[in-house]
Amino acid sequence: MYDITYPLLPPYNIRNLPRRHAYYKQRRVDRCLGNRQVHTRRRSRHSSLVRPLAHNPFFPNIILLLKVQDYHAMKYLKLSSGGSMPMVGYGTWQALDNVLETSLNEALKCGYRHIDTATAYQNEHVIGKVLNEWITSGKVTRDELFIVTKLPPYKNRPEDLEECLKKSLKDLQLDYVDMYLVHTPFSVIPGDTADLGNMKIDVSTDHLAIWEMMEKQVTDGRAKAIGLSNFNIRQIQRVLDNCKIKPDNLQIENHLYLQQPELVEFCKSNDIVVTAYSCLGAKGGRELMGMNWTKDLPEMMENEVVLNIAEKHGKTPAQVLLRFIVQKGIVVIPKSTNPQRLALNIEIFDFELDEQDMEAMIGQDAGEGGRIIRLLFFTGITDHPEYPFEKNV
Repeated sequence: MYDITYPLLPPYNIRNLPRRHAYYKQRRVDRCLGNRQVHTRRRSRHSSLVRPLAHNPFFPNIILLLKVQDYHAMKYLKLSSGGSMPMVGYGTWQALDNVLETSLNEALKCGYRHIDTATAYQNEHVIGKVLNEWITSGKVTRDELFIVTKLPPYKNRPEDLEECLKKSLKDLQLDYVDMYLVHTPFSVIPGDTADLGNMKIDVSTDHLAIWEMMEKQVTDGRAKAIGLSNFNIRQIQRVLDNCKIKPDNLQIENHLYLQQPELVEFCKSNDIVVTAYSCLGAKGGRELMGMNWTKDLPEMMENEVVLNIAEKHGKTPAQVLLRFIVQKGIVVIPKSTNPQRLALNIEIFDFELDEQDMEAMIGQDAGEGGRIIRLLFFTGITDHPEYPFEKNV
């Protein structure tokens, strides 16, 4: 059970909302809870006419505080720094500018408020444009959003960090980000074109100096919280042993075939929220980058165990895969540009996998052999002293 704050109505006209919008789902929830007066119609004391309560000018500002178990409303994980992180976010890796603008607008309409990006994705300016339009039009407020971006490997030095974040904030058209992550535990030196394949490794990576500068971004107000990405247990422990501000978040590859239970439990024991990327198998990324940089594994959404569980619950394979992860207390950031799949990917809080389902899916873990993204698009990166993954797997 999670404490959540759920906005019943965005500040735009109900009549313009799609029928699958979270508002209509919340109507069904409230009726189940016997809270019919929130959404249903009321009769005036002064006439026999009936008018929708939603037409009341104060209604869009109403916030309902709920204890939610298996309802449609978004669930949040509490960060050690005090903030709350939505358990389903919208991933934007490898999204083209024109496609991203359309799909991000659709994601926000579907109820996504957690947006994951990075300097290395080269799309912060597109996200900033869309977010600014939503905020200035009153469709959403800044404090309803949870924006994550990351320090890129080619700026992974204390002297470059602050200017990099300032540039991200300028592109995002924001005063602060909710989470700033160190994207990789290693540093690279960009070539003349700064293409990933042309970068040389920088063996002088200093995690403690970088983290000290990350902490400064919190005290200076440019980041509400800070964290890590693609770090292993040894690397995280060294930061924990020497930090003033603890990492709030670790973003890692995590899915059916790479579950990393030891790393996940380590994070939980240190109050670090885990976020799963490539949670549906990163099919688009694999096709775009080529199999020489990734591992070819059986399609998760065609896995027989997943298909059987999906049929049992009347859900899509993607919904089952996402539910499996969030039910273990891990945040997911699936990416899609398809409006229908966008809506379905966020609708995973109205069912629960039973113990048999969970055990069957845990049994699909392939360990390190299930890793898809090995970061091999950085030439020679396995020779870096801070390369975080097992080699020769």
